[in-house]
Amino acid sequence: MATAGQWIEGARPRTLPAAVAPVLAGTGVAAWSHQEVWWKAVLALVVSLLLQVGVNYANDYSDGIRGTDDARVGPLRLVGSRVAAPEAVKRAAFLSFGLAAVVGLVLAATTAWWLVAVGALSILAAWYYTGGKKPYGYLGLGEVMVFVFFGLVAVLGTQYVQAEDLTWAGLSAAIGIGALACAILVANNLRDIPTDTESGKRTLAVKLGDRRTRMLYGGLVSAALLALVAVAATTSWWALLGLVAFVLLLRAVHTVTDGARGRDLIPVLQLTGLGELLYAAGLFAGLLIAR
Repeated sequence: MATAGQWIEGARPRTLPAAVAPVLAGTGVAAWSHQEVWWKAVLALVVSLLLQVGVNYANDYSDGIRGTDDARVGPLRLVGSRVAAPEAVKRAAFLSFGLAAVVGLVLAATTAWWLVAVGALSILAAWYYTGGKKPYGYLGLGEVMVFVFFGLVAVLGTQYVQAEDLTWAGLSAAIGIGALACAILVANNLRDIPTDTESGKRTLAVKLGDRRTRMLYGGLVSAALLALVAVAATTSWWALLGLVAFVLLLRAVHTVTDGARGRDLIPVLQLTGLGELLYAAGLFAGLLIAR
């Protein structure tokens, strides 16, 4: 079993904003049409948090046994730093995924059984990001997974289990959250270009190179802004309370475009994570007020 310290590492600071943001956004859109179901929102949050923790453990385990964390610049990893045995971290990942599946089954049973397939795909995508013989995260496809599962699936899934309906506002919110979730990964991989190149990890940042990766980060933040405007245009301009996030996001863009490297990019991860949370919280509050 995982120790208490290992669970804390699995729930590292960026996990909470990334787990909470899609649930806030999806619930906000459901609440706009008076279709929110609070207990389902809570269960969706539990599933989101457990999947995020599971992804952290899975990446820790898979990167650690491959040796790609040996020269890591970012926060300490359990396997790479020899703090925990690889099998213990692997078990913690599977435990997190298993608990997420159990809670997800409750949502599926009270909404629609085809959601079981969506949940299964989410877990498989989380594991094979860095796991298996040919992890797609090593092939430059990590951003696709993050956008689809921690943006589209997470936000629209949260909306659907409550409202049993999907709307253009929900899709726009999902695109915005997905773009910011991708921006976190892009900043992380920008920081790790030198070590990932050395270890043979072909992330999108490695393929694009330093300059174009910085442009991609700015483009994703811009896409999130446009998506927020689209939500407001299809619901209420109160949704633009989410603009408060750009106080932090513009600071992050400035740091990236100024050419920060290595450890100097760590604050960008923090700013983007908190920015994603504020974006969702502002959208949620605005739609709750406006309804």
